[in-house]
Amino acid sequence: MGSWLTTLMEATFNGEPVIEGFDEGDEDGVYCFEKAVVMRHNEGGMSREKRMDVYDLMRYKARMYCHMSPERRDANNIGMTLFMRTGPRSFKNESIVTGIFRKECGKVDGCKLMVAYSNNLTFCEQVKLMSMTDILVSPHGAQLTNMFLTDRNSSVMEFFPKGWLKLAGVGQYVYHWIASWSGMRHQGAWRDPDGEKCSFPKYDRRCMSIYKSGRIGYNETYFAEWARNVLNEVKARKELEKASQSASSYECACR
Repeated sequence: MGSWLTTLMEATFNGEPVIEGFDEGDEDGVYCFEKAVVMRHNEGGMSREKRMDVYDLMRYKARMYCHMSPERRDANNIGMTLFMRTGPRSFKNESIVTGIFRKECGKVDGCKLMVAYSNNLTFCEQVKLMSMTDILVSPHGAQLTNMFLTDRNSSVMEFFPKGWLKLAGVGQYVYHWIASWSGMRHQGAWRDPDGEKCSFPKYDRRCMSIYKSGRIGYNETYFAEWARNVLNEVKARKELEKASQSASSYECACR
């Protein structure tokens, strides 16, 4: 089990997780069981409300584990994070993509752009970064699991290489599902129409071996408009939250 998940479990359950392993087997490493329960989709029987409660608990526990305040939403500022990858499914031209989002962020009062790489942050550094993030901008990949460490109602913008829509199967929607389960707002996905060519027919699944680790280009006009729309939505929502907090404070003062 990876260190990120191990640390999350340790934070959530207030101690190092106990994992039972198998030290011996036959010469081929094969184990035989009379009975076995194999469970992959273990959230399937939970209601959406219960799922969100679970993600709220993990978020709270992770922040406490990292010695942070569990409540960090800032009604006055908008944190936009470009969470980059290296290698497969990274952006072909990070500087241009960063420039597009930096420009749109700069047009909104209180917007702060943060650029980070998922492979060089500790667990607690990731928790801190996500706590300051209102809009998570990232290619499709395991680093997007961090989304539930942002506050509820935070937004996610996801990017795919060429070929994934027709060939990748339902797994490509996993972060859309996690966003729904954890109370995030998945703001859609951009799928690169350009990339490496496949010698097989257009929708031949053998092409996925080429597209799976493809890199992602950019569309400056689309990215700018998309960022602008999401930023405006987040800004409007924060203004409503701020107005609601002011009204509550006024009511309490009157009492």
